[in-house]
Formats: sequence, C-alpha cells, structure tokens
Amino acid sequence: MTRYEALFTRLEEKNEGAFVPFIMLGDPTPEDSFEIIRSVVEAGADALELGVPFSDPVADGPTIQKSHIRALDGGATVDGALALIRRIRETWEELPIGMLIYGNVPFTRGIERFYTEFAAAGADSILLPDVPVREGKEFAEAAAAAGVDPIFIAPAQAAEATLAGVAARSKGYIYAVSRHGVTGTERESETTGLADVVANIQRFGGAPILLGFGISSPQHVADAIAAGASGAITGSAITRIIDAHTEGVHPNPGHVVDPAALHAELKEFVSAMKAATKK
Repeated sequence: MTRYEALFTRLEEKNEGAFVPFIMLGDPTPEDSFEIIRSVVEAGADALELGVPFSDPVADGPTIQKSHIRALDGGATVDGALALIRRIRETWEELPIGMLIYGNVPFTRGIERFYTEFAAAGADSILLPDVPVREGKEFAEAAAAAGVDPIFIAPAQAAEATLAGVAARSKGYIYAVSRHGVTGTERESETTGLADVVANIQRFGGAPILLGFGISSPQHVADAIAAGASGAITGSAITRIIDAHTEGVHPNPGHVVDPAALHAELKEFVSAMKAATKK
C-alpha cells in the first residue's frame, strides 16, 4: 500500500477528508521552509504539496510567483530542493509528499534521471502543471518506472477525452481545478458548482480527487468535501501568510521578521482548515 492509499484509507475510516497545504521549498530560505513545513504538519496537514522554485511559473498567480522569486533570490536550486525533501522524509516517514514542478526541470535534468532523483529523495508523486495529459505519456511511464505517482490536472469543464486521460494516467490522486485561471488570483474565490466538477471526473473512475485553486477558507474546504472530493489543496492562502511575515525585495534575499508570529498564524490557519474536512 502506498502512502497515499494508506492515507485515504485511514481518513475514510475516520470520516474525514484530506487537507493538503502547498509550500514552496526554499521560501524565503531552506531552513525557514523546513520549519514552515514542521508547523503545518504539527497543525494537522495530512500530506504535503511542495513546490520547486522556477523562474517562469505560468500556472501560478502573483502570490505564488512571489514565493518562487523569494526562494530563487535566496539561492534555491533543484539540488537544494532534493536535500530538503530527504530531510522531510527522514523526519516524517509516513507523510505523503507530492511535488509540483515545472516541466523545464525534467527536460533539463533528463526525464528518467529526474524521476529517479525525486523518488530516491522521498517524493511520492509529481505534478508537472505545464504538461497536459495529452503530452504526458512519456512522463507517466518514467514516473511509474521510478516508483513515483504521476499526477495530472483535471481542468474545470474539460473535454471528456481529457478527463478520461487524467483518470487513466493519474496515480495517488487527481488534481481537480475548481475554476478556470491561475492560482491565487485576487478575485473572490467561489466554490459553487463543485459537485458537478467532482461528478464529471468521477465518471471516469481513477484515483481520489483533491480540489485545488481558490480554496482559501474553512468553508471552501467543507464545500469541497461536501461535493464529494477526497480532500482539498490550499496554496495561495498559506503563501500570503508567509509573505506577510517576510521582508526582502527582489533581488535581495527575504527573511522572516517574527518567526513566532508566523508559525502561530500558520498553525491556527491549518488547524481550522483541517477541522473543516470532518464530514
């Protein structure tokens, strides 16, 4: 049984959904990001989605783009991200670790090497947000060969062929987009119509569904679970908390101004989001 399978089985027995926070590795420094991860896990996060900083994050809105920039300004690298993943895995042996990484990284490092490296570091899954499922066969096969679950995005109102492909190729979970657009846009988040989004994907079977994009409050999490999703992923709302406690303007490295205040706010937020997963 994989870590994801064990997690979803355990949560189903407890009549809960999963809450999965997104954290950018190296933001604003590697040590800061590790302690941020410690806080969200201690507050109840069921799994992690971790970003690897990239210079052109086209699927992300301004909030998470800033986290990419802060991490890169602080000297973040792919090798540094791998070192952090190894440290996280050594600390939390059973915690599912998902990665969100832009496609330039596997192209640059070589696809087989890329998946092998991240598997060895302790990653359970990898989502390449700029690689659609129609172009994902080579990536999915390389991931499977390395023992990594490939994750694909199910866009809102996607064509049936796309949803069928996502269901067939995604292992671990399916990342369902609750609305069109990029992450963390300034417009008001909405979770209306989620039941239709989930049901549309479930017609094709496949892995458990986690809803992302626009999930920024406990009510949004509760709505996602009520709609039939197995859990929710939150990124921009957490990144905003980190941003509010971080100083440093590009190209100068950022630093956390008051670590105690940052971690207290993160724990309060994550605890409330996790509580909302109870059915």
